Amino acid sequence: MNRRIARLRAVQALYQIDLTEATWNEALTNTLEDDETADEFLEEAVRGTLDYAEIINPIIKKHLQHWTLERVGNVDRAILREAVHEMLYMDDIPLHVSVNEAIEIAKAFGGEESGKFVNGVLSSILKEYER
Repeated sequence: MNRRIARLRAVQALYQIDLTEATWNEALTNTLEDDETADEFLEEAVRGTLDYAEIINPIIKKHLQHWTLERVGNVDRAILREAVHEMLYMDDIPLHVSVNEAIEIAKAFGGEESGKFVNGVLSSILKEYER
């Protein structure tokens, strides 16, 4: 499984967990196509995002302008959480790659406006962490 598909599946699983409170393993299994298996990258994207939620959520909240995290759409919230986890805890991935991949997923799920929103939030976070 390539990383773009793994990110997409991770966002789908995180979205499902947010809505249904399924376990990470159940949600991940539900998102996989019949011919797919979860690899280490995908499992880390989901588990790590959940494990570090208490650190990730305040970072996102800090960079939301005129929004609360609860007001952010479920899909965008899942995208932001996964991307911030990747930016902070997956050292082998360049920060800009994490941001660009998240923007593409947001555009695919939510359209141009969603892509712009995710871009704005993650770009703000990126500026802080590049310092």
